Amino acid sequence: MPGAYLLMIILFLVGLFVQWRLRSKFSEYSQIPLSSGLTGAEVAEKMLYENGVSDVRVLSVEGQLTDHYNPQDKTVNLSPDVYHGRSVMAAAVAAHECGHAVQHKVAYGPLQFRSAIVPFVSISSQYMQWILLAGILMINSTLIPLTIGVSLFAVTTLFSFITLPVEFDASKRALAWIESRGVVSQREYGVAKDGLKWAAMTYVVAALSSLATLLYYVSILNGRSRD
Repeated sequence: MPGAYLLMIILFLVGLFVQWRLRSKFSEYSQIPLSSGLTGAEVAEKMLYENGVSDVRVLSVEGQLTDHYNPQDKTVNLSPDVYHGRSVMAAAVAAHECGHAVQHKVAYGPLQFRSAIVPFVSISSQYMQWILLAGILMINSTLIPLTIGVSLFAVTTLFSFITLPVEFDASKRALAWIESRGVVSQREYGVAKDGLKWAAMTYVVAALSSLATLLYYVSILNGRSRD
């Protein structure tokens, strides 16, 4: 039990560092102008077109680091700094999100599986903490609520790990495309790769943190079961 606490604290601190590092890299690389002069929106439109994706719209959404691909309405949503930006980071992020759209088009397995369990994960996330709390409070009388809560948490943990190959593959597709199409120079390619690496690290830390928390609850459940 103390070990689980320590692991969660370490991963929490690592998560804060990775988030800080990502924002720092994003800010730094957003100041490096793209030699091709394209905006993030233009990079996105170009990548979608050249990959035969004709049914996805590129939109601008408010906020910072709010960039995402929505498979439900088939939209690539880019933050203003990325949508209008003509920087290396804007190009990398825009291409990464389009990488998800390409995954959708080619029926990339992990993305299909992740999309399939999204409704269940969304419902689980709404009630999971309350069920876990009830399970802890009722642990001396019944283990049913805690067992249900741990099961729901296991699904969300599985979801976070399924997300990893989806994110890494999207970055791989993005980097290969911006390099082969001359969107970035050789030096800019290294910058783009580094920026996307730190973005991917946020997902890695999130998955490990979820696993550590799951193991903590499992240890409570197992400990009580043996009593």
